[in-house]
Amino acid sequence: METGLRSQTGELFVHPLSNPAAVGICPEMLEVAEEANRAGDYDFAIEIYSSQLADLQQPDRGLCLRKADSLARVGRISEALDSYCTAAGLGKLRPEELSLLVETIARTLREKEPGIPWTLNGHGKSSNGEDGIENDGDCAGDKALDLFSCRLCKCLLHEPTTVECGHTFCKRCLDHDNVEDCVHCKQKFHKKDGMANARRLNVVLSGLLDKLFATESKARKLWIQGEVLWKNQDLSDALEKYNSAVELAPSSGRLLCQRAELHMEMRNFSQAVQDATSLCRMKPLWTKAHCLKATALSKAGRNDEALQEYFMCVALKPDWTKVKLEAQKVLSELFSSVFENEELTTSLHPPQAGTTDRLIKPPALLSSLRPLTQKPGSSSQDSEFSAAKSSPAEDPSSRLYAPCPDKSDPALEGCGTKSLAAILATLPPPPGGLKRKHSGDDSSANFSPPPKLLKPDEASSFQAGAVCGGRTFPAELLDSGDMECSLCMRLFYEPVATPCGHTFCLKCLERCLDHNPNCPLCKENLSEYLATRGYNKTLLMEEVLQRYLGDELAERKKIHEEEMKELSNLNQEVPIFVCTMAFPTIPCPLHVFEPRYRLMIRRSMETGTKQFGMCIADELKGFADYGCMLQVRDVKFFPDGRSVVDTIGVSRFKVLSHGQRDGYNTAKIEYLEDKKVEAEELVELVKLHDSVYDQANSWFTSLKDNMKSQILSHFGHLPGKDPDPQASPSGPAWCWWLLAVLPLENRAQLTILSMTTLKDRLIAIRRVLIFVTRKRPR
Repeated sequence: METGLRSQTGELFVHPLSNPAAVGICPEMLEVAEEANRAGDYDFAIEIYSSQLADLQQPDRGLCLRKADSLARVGRISEALDSYCTAAGLGKLRPEELSLLVETIARTLREKEPGIPWTLNGHGKSSNGEDGIENDGDCAGDKALDLFSCRLCKCLLHEPTTVECGHTFCKRCLDHDNVEDCVHCKQKFHKKDGMANARRLNVVLSGLLDKLFATESKARKLWIQGEVLWKNQDLSDALEKYNSAVELAPSSGRLLCQRAELHMEMRNFSQAVQDATSLCRMKPLWTKAHCLKATALSKAGRNDEALQEYFMCVALKPDWTKVKLEAQKVLSELFSSVFENEELTTSLHPPQAGTTDRLIKPPALLSSLRPLTQKPGSSSQDSEFSAAKSSPAEDPSSRLYAPCPDKSDPALEGCGTKSLAAILATLPPPPGGLKRKHSGDDSSANFSPPPKLLKPDEASSFQAGAVCGGRTFPAELLDSGDMECSLCMRLFYEPVATPCGHTFCLKCLERCLDHNPNCPLCKENLSEYLATRGYNKTLLMEEVLQRYLGDELAERKKIHEEEMKELSNLNQEVPIFVCTMAFPTIPCPLHVFEPRYRLMIRRSMETGTKQFGMCIADELKGFADYGCMLQVRDVKFFPDGRSVVDTIGVSRFKVLSHGQRDGYNTAKIEYLEDKKVEAEELVELVKLHDSVYDQANSWFTSLKDNMKSQILSHFGHLPGKDPDPQASPSGPAWCWWLLAVLPLENRAQLTILSMTTLKDRLIAIRRVLIFVTRKRPR
């Protein structure tokens, strides 16, 4: 290990000797001391420095600082203070020369109480660039935020706005912070002209928050009004808004923190100290609270108390460079104040002469450093520590905010009006209530911060929820009526929010948009929303339903699943598209624009069947008694709601009964299959099959090139001859290809489609081929 200090850039800093050529200083011994420090043998280095100082008539400043650093490294704080104070008498201590002392005191404080987790607030730089500072005022991180908190401002949602990915934030957070992507799912927001101004608050959620958290919601509105006034430099009116908000929500750490900062901007330092002190009581492990208090105390000229808070900050967050530098500056000023007030700089003697004992070893200092610096089981280097013990009846929370010792205390006589001893005598132990983990103790960090800002009837609810960001509300405040779709008048199922801020069940909204691209409530045009198909569920609404209306949601889900099960039964109630002839294995592209068929296609996709029946129209029955099932391969939607559906024929069916559902036709059906033959009949069938195939191929080959090109572009090439004509329940694929391209009326095609023997179908096709060949112009 290396002796001396490291600068903020990491360079080794060794205190220079005041007079390197002074009689009594041995350079070789100093080199040995430096090597001992690098090796971690600090006690040996201390002995060398002490012997070198003993040989001098006047103490050397640089040598005193080197000894002080080594003493600090080994944890002998009281002796280190002797040397630092001697060095201060020879020349003002610079802040950078006290880095090791600050770090050692903070580290000792942290090690003394394992309950202080120095990683509590994280490491590294924050989003605003300050080392080690966190932005969250009410909890340690996003995991502790409750359901109703905005993940951008970490406060109760105000004017909740649901974005396209389904997550909800405060409207002002989205607009003012110019957010480009979701902090939850990282989805990029659509960038469009005026989109920020077009965001609307979620009407249902806004009403729900005002109902469930009436007081906090009102406080949040006043808080935001105060922020706006503050931004416009109307500080007095802003303070009034903050005061009103704090009265309504006294346990909000972020709110109290901002009011303290406003007080400091208005130079109301005493009020800022009061707010910061209350904040520290509420959140004793929140580093920013201690930093805020330290800053307020420093600006109020109370450096002695500010130093306490700076030490606590560094103990909680060792990598917070800015605060360490502030602590070093304050400590440097306090060292200087000892000599400025006592005018002792001209009468200093070596440490063993007793002068420094009078300066920095009063009982108050030693009694305050014992619990701070002495590790469990270790023996003190200073006999004075043995008399310093805390009273068993002492309230631990009061020690955290103990006032500075009375300057009239005889123990502090001779230390000056702002003696360093008086300052360090008030160094606090860890936050109130923190306890060392003993064997058999299951908790490693128990603390009970005194919620002095809270009224008695509010204290229990604060400790139960507000500390971790949780919110509770009476269960009777929320009922299923607050969460009903205005279209189906049932509990929301898969709730989605439109860009205009209204919420509907997903299926209800889609059915409305099938007929009209306007919001069912406010009539705002939703064509763009329809074009993007941005139907993402409102996740906050979904979570509220699951968490607080679980039984009602389970019943609503059961009804939905029963409906889906009924719709997916492709025998009892098959959706029928009444349009054109379709055949097995043959593609059938469809242009869907009627609202009833939009619904039908969407349901076939939702149920997972991706199938529906195709029949031609019938004047009496509505649609024919035979048809073909189609399988959806792809759907392409247009901005106005129309779609092109790519389907292919699957199997034939016979209609047993006709029906309707939600405007489109349905049918109970049975599937058709060809009857198989064997022996001599199979031989004859194969001969007939090969003959008709050759005849069909000859006909197609004889067609004009332009006609063949049209057929090929729509239906592809003539399928090959099947080795086993009976392999498919619907027969060879080439038969259906030929039937689709032959110039036949729908009724003639329907007759052939309904045949259940391949032989009859081949004979019919052969007759058609003969007929079209004879009629073809030569």
